[in-house]
Amino acid sequence: MRIVEIREATKPISSAIRNAYIDFTKMTVSLVAVVTDVVRDGRRVVGYGFNSNGRYGQGGLIRERFAARVTDADPGTLLDDTGNNLDPDRIWRTLMMNEKPGGHGERSVAVGTIDMAVWDAVAKIAGQPLFRLLADRYGAVANPRVFVYAAGGYYYPGKNLDALRKEMRSYVDRGYTVVKMKIGGAPIDEDRERIDAVLGEIGDKAQLAVDANGRFTLETAIAYAHMLRQYPLFWYEEAGDPLDYSLQAALGEFYPAPMATGENLFSHQDARNLLRHGGMRPDRDWLQFDCALSYGLCEYLRTLEVIKAAGWSPRRCIPHGGHQMSLNIAAGLGLGGNESYPDLFQPYGGFPDTVRVQDGHIEMPDLPGIGFEGKSDLIRVMRELAE
Repeated sequence: MRIVEIREATKPISSAIRNAYIDFTKMTVSLVAVVTDVVRDGRRVVGYGFNSNGRYGQGGLIRERFAARVTDADPGTLLDDTGNNLDPDRIWRTLMMNEKPGGHGERSVAVGTIDMAVWDAVAKIAGQPLFRLLADRYGAVANPRVFVYAAGGYYYPGKNLDALRKEMRSYVDRGYTVVKMKIGGAPIDEDRERIDAVLGEIGDKAQLAVDANGRFTLETAIAYAHMLRQYPLFWYEEAGDPLDYSLQAALGEFYPAPMATGENLFSHQDARNLLRHGGMRPDRDWLQFDCALSYGLCEYLRTLEVIKAAGWSPRRCIPHGGHQMSLNIAAGLGLGGNESYPDLFQPYGGFPDTVRVQDGHIEMPDLPGIGFEGKSDLIRVMRELAE
């Protein structure tokens, strides 16, 4: 048993949308295939992965640095103790050979993308959905019913309040009970009008979360906090720079309702610093660490240990990214839910074709691996790369 090849293709996920910080007109994603020599049901096992939106594809790092470390390694050193499957932790350590501590920028995205594909392959070789494999391996109880919320509400040319209302109504009509919109890309008075419009449209059918994408100074973050606390929001997300823990801590003095952050922190050390210094409140706030951007599930497991040591429940984790990898982690390890992009970043966002949102939750299908084979538009692109 061995990994034969690791392939990468950089794909466009461009769109005219923008948030408070960036537009997505040049956005790309890395699609990775970990090709093994194992055959299941007459088909060679290939594990697939891709990075989350908001960070560009990492083709250079994957092809020039990380993939070769795995394919050049002694295949026996990458297997588990039984010799019957790959060992994700041993592969992760091989990926990180000759890497200095710190510097958790684009490197963490490249490793996280490969790591996703490795776990997909491991679960397929085992003949299990990944969420069930994780529950069995780490002593959890698998729960195939997962809370999901709909992320959208971006700024784009010509999008008036009527278009924003229509978008948010469409999510509620599809079964979501929490919807999210962007703020900070317009003056505060205009954002207030946008929030009023959405809340007037969704009424008591759903809750609204808002996301500033790290745009604000402390002064602006506080000004928004004074405005936002009059609304019954699900959360106020990433007000300031993700590494400005003192801003996050100070903001809590002005905003008593739930806040969320963490999607742009890429290691368990960063997670520990947020919980030590960011003033986050475990009884109401939410943590959004995304395994696809932060060295993968192997590192995410260490992040969960940090969270537990700080007195937090994994139920306070709702990862960023809207991908099926985090869905499996949520179902297998007891997270609080997952982000979802019903219409954006296709074919990478969304769920398998048979999955529907009901009362803000989805039911995980029993598909081997991460479940990519159940999403017809996505698996078509994946198989063009490696099968």
